[in-house]
Formats: sequence, C-alpha cells, structure tokens
Amino acid sequence: MKVLTTVEAFREWRRGAADPLGFVPTMGALHAGHFSLMEHARAECAAAVASVFVNPTQFDDPDDCRNYPKTWETDLALAREAGMDAVFAPSFEALYPDSYTYRVTETGRSPTLEGEHRPGHFDGVLTVVLKLFQIVAPGRAYFGEKDWQQLDLVRGMAEAFFLPLEVIACPTVREADGLAMSSRNRRLSVAARERAPELYRALVESATAAAARGRLAAAGFSVQYVEDAGTRRLAAVELEGVRLIDNIPLSETPCAAVGDAAPNLTGAAL
Repeated sequence: MKVLTTVEAFREWRRGAADPLGFVPTMGALHAGHFSLMEHARAECAAAVASVFVNPTQFDDPDDCRNYPKTWETDLALAREAGMDAVFAPSFEALYPDSYTYRVTETGRSPTLEGEHRPGHFDGVLTVVLKLFQIVAPGRAYFGEKDWQQLDLVRGMAEAFFLPLEVIACPTVREADGLAMSSRNRRLSVAARERAPELYRALVESATAAAARGRLAAAGFSVQYVEDAGTRRLAAVELEGVRLIDNIPLSETPCAAVGDAAPNLTGAAL
C-alpha cells in the first residue's frame, strides 16, 4: 500500500492505477464504518484509495477541530487490512495553496439542518471533496448514509459540475446497541456512551419528529434538531459537549404504519 502526501506524488501514482478507481474520503480516526466503505470500494473497483485529511475549513468551532481524534498508525493498519492500494494524506498547504480563498457554496439545501447549526460547514466539505475528486480522479466515490445531508449535497455537486464519477451510498454501520459509528464516539465518557444509543431509539420509536425531540430532551440531550425531511428523519444532539448526528428512513418509524406524510423542509429530496 502506497502512502502519498503530495498532489504530485499522488498524480504520478494515479497514472499507473487501474480503472475504475474507488475512493473513500475520510478525516481519519477510522472505525468499522470506514472499513465497510473501503471494503465496498475494494470489492467493486479495480483499484481503491482512501484519503486521510482532517479538513479545518469544515469546522465552525476551532476547538472541535483541535480535539478531533488523530490515530494515524491505526488508520494505516485499517486501510491496509481493507486492501487499499494507496492512502492519500496531504497537508493543508498541499490541498489549499490558495489558503481557502476559492470555495464551493451550495445555496439551496445547505443552509438547513446541519448548515443552520454549523455555519460554513458545507462550504468546507464541498470544497475539499471537489479538490479531492479533481486529484484522485475516481470512477466511484463511497460515502456513508450517516451523514445523509452531506451525501445529498456531494451528489448534487457532482451532478452540477458534470464530474465523471458515481457517488455510492453505503448503509450506516451501528454498534450492537444501535449507536451509529462515528469518530466522535471516542470522546464520550463511559456514562455518556451508555446513554448515547437513546438517540437512535428515539428516532425509530417516536411517531413524530416532535415526539423524538421531546424524548431526547427529557433524556438529557441538548437537541439541535430532529426533522422529517423527504424520506428521512434527521437529528443532531449534544451529549456532555460531544455532538452526535444520525438519521433513519421514515419507513422505519411508527408514522409509516399509519401512512403519515413527512414534509420536505427544503423543497428538495434530502
């Protein structure tokens, strides 16, 4: 497995790589959810690459960026176990020679939900993903459904800019108790980790988004949003200062059984 840290070195490697190339962009602190994405890429493509880059432009809180877990040696071992042909791990200077003076802004869906609570977040996400797509030149890029709004916006960007690749959605990987796997879970205290699965249970078991919000607030979560949008129920909460997000299909909620229609908050299919 090659570990490449500059754009020039990666492009030189890319010229000899087979197509289609599968790509899994990550911020490191890899877990079983990332491993699943990499397995899909390895199984479905002639060659497969993961990137490891903690992207500062998508953090609205500098402390959150500084505290993001960094597990470089473990990340490399997991990527090697998943069969990656290469890992691209650039510096900020390599990816942002313009110091982020040029950026991608989506003006329709991104100001809602995550975008409302994390100003500038999706500008950073879409900008770095577009840069990585341009460098890696994948035929297929793999994203987890846990970050549903991100997945939706990346797909939209790929279509809007006529990018010659397919964005592949992979199911959320969960712990045995239902908690969606996330690098942020490592920051939960023992007590908070025991309470965290209530987020998933509240989404699945509540008949309405309002009922889920009330249930989570009563359980001690700081609720930023729980909304039914398009075909999904999406949520973001904080627990002891750690931010958790999750989403489920509305078909898995009690409202589906009685045929309740969910409003589309943005006018577009999240």
